[in-house]
Amino acid sequence: MSARASRLAILGPGLLVAATGVGAGDLATAAFTGSVLGTSVLWAVVLGAFFKFVLNEGLARWQLATGETLLEGVLGRVPRPARFLFLLYFLPWSWFVGSALVGACGVTTHALLPVFDDATTGKIVFGVACSGVGLAIALRGGFRAFERLMSVSVALMFAATIATAVALRPDVGEVLRGLFVPSVPDADGRGPGWTIALMGGVGGTLTVLCYGYWIREVGREGPGAIATCRIDLVVGYAATALFGLAMVVVGSTIEVEGKGSGLVVALAQRLDGELGPAMRLVFLVGAWSAVFSSLVGVWQSVPYLFADFWSLARGDERPASASLVASAPYRVWSFALAIVPLGGLWLSFKEVQKLYAIVGACFMPLLALALLVLLRRGGPAGVHANRVGTVLVLAVVVAFFAWAGWIGAAG
Repeated sequence: MSARASRLAILGPGLLVAATGVGAGDLATAAFTGSVLGTSVLWAVVLGAFFKFVLNEGLARWQLATGETLLEGVLGRVPRPARFLFLLYFLPWSWFVGSALVGACGVTTHALLPVFDDATTGKIVFGVACSGVGLAIALRGGFRAFERLMSVSVALMFAATIATAVALRPDVGEVLRGLFVPSVPDADGRGPGWTIALMGGVGGTLTVLCYGYWIREVGREGPGAIATCRIDLVVGYAATALFGLAMVVVGSTIEVEGKGSGLVVALAQRLDGELGPAMRLVFLVGAWSAVFSSLVGVWQSVPYLFADFWSLARGDERPASASLVASAPYRVWSFALAIVPLGGLWLSFKEVQKLYAIVGACFMPLLALALLVLLRRGGPAGVHANRVGTVLVLAVVVAFFAWAGWIGAAG
């Protein structure tokens, strides 16, 4: 195995986490939050990424120690009728995330290729097109091709957004203060809601469950792979945090007028005026890579969850990830995810993004609770159960995101 192939084998699933979790939530929500609250909430990006790392590490540790996906671990230990409660969250979440992604892809593609006079028309046409292309890649490309595509996307979006943020020359003192001195500006009552949305969008929400299926695809099994997963996830969430930080800085530095689909177009136009057409193009390429890779990642990975749930609900023998991809439930959900959320293209892009992020944040305390129960001392994970420090962090995650979800819903 070549050195490059070896690195991809180690970091591949972590890069998939970064490419899938970074996109609509980070691009739009971070830019919107930066424009409203400035760099004072940069700490929320780092803390959100750290929380997601702890959750995903626990998920991987459970699966590698027991051989069960987290969904199997939870749903296999509750009465069969209660398993269908999962759908009460999964169905609306799928619509929100799908709508957010097709809207974000439509907006950024139109900004990159402004062939329509009206930005809303561009959003709709390009959103439909991106959804169809993403579906074809997810169903026909195969996992290895999908993994390589996502790795290239991570490199493009990371380099482009960091370069744009640096070129804007933000106030270094303000950036450091936002990182190390936590605060939430009121901003006419909008501060708490947008800060929560920022943390909820960083690094994905329900998509963290897909990491378990990706590590199966690359052949990671048994407790011996736990250390590899930790390295993998550190790199993935470090990239996620840096991308989110850069987008908040960009949003805080460029004053943009407009709303919804027109805001990203206006942001690109202001970058043209501030930095020139070359940097405008660099930013748009990075933004498009971020949102399109997120769409492809969700279209490829979320159907795993539905297919796994369907198998659990029916009491079938536990299939491998490759068998899930070939199953009818996986393909049905792939088409549903690519088609049904297209209705969101006619809604306010900004509000869909915020609702998606808040709905995602509400999932986090449930995941943390599941990890506290499943990975308890004396439980099925054995010596790989949670240590005291992990228990404390998971308890903080439960408390914070439960409060965050309540505040966000109230706001």
